[in-house]
Amino acid sequence: MTPVDAGSRQSAASRAADFAASDMFARLFREGMDLVEETASYLDGPGREDAKRLGRTGALSYAAESMALTTQLMQCASWLLTQRAVSEGDMAPAEAAEQRYRLTPSRLKEAEWPAGDDPCPPRLADLTVRARALHERLSRLDRSIFEGEGAPAPEGNPVADQLNKLNAAFGG
Repeated sequence: MTPVDAGSRQSAASRAADFAASDMFARLFREGMDLVEETASYLDGPGREDAKRLGRTGALSYAAESMALTTQLMQCASWLLTQRAVSEGDMAPAEAAEQRYRLTPSRLKEAEWPAGDDPCPPRLADLTVRARALHERLSRLDRSIFEGEGAPAPEGNPVADQLNKLNAAFGG
């Protein structure tokens, strides 16, 4: 690891520690975990009834969407729990900056529900929209914390060099 990499990693670790100790994180953690619980309750209860009312094609779409929703929320929960571990001193901020603890970009596409009599159940649609919004918020935070302003610019990149000079000149 070069000295620049070490400094960048330290900066990311510092940002991770500051974020994990913030009131904003505490609220976000509760919001995220509440959504996980709400989704689990729906899928285990009323969601089963919603799925039974669908035809074969709708039921397959429901199954695919609920699996994608569950996967996305588990990624969010894992990221939030990692940040909480930092907050509680159970994990070093530098460890939380490792790629294996980072939030992976969403590869989900919009749900494709079959035309006809099997529209997406409204509750599932609402949970999906909210989970995607949470994942996007956490992704932006992840990038900001771990790839933020302390990340080094590639050497020999004139555009990055110019941006660094502008940031330095204008207090970016």
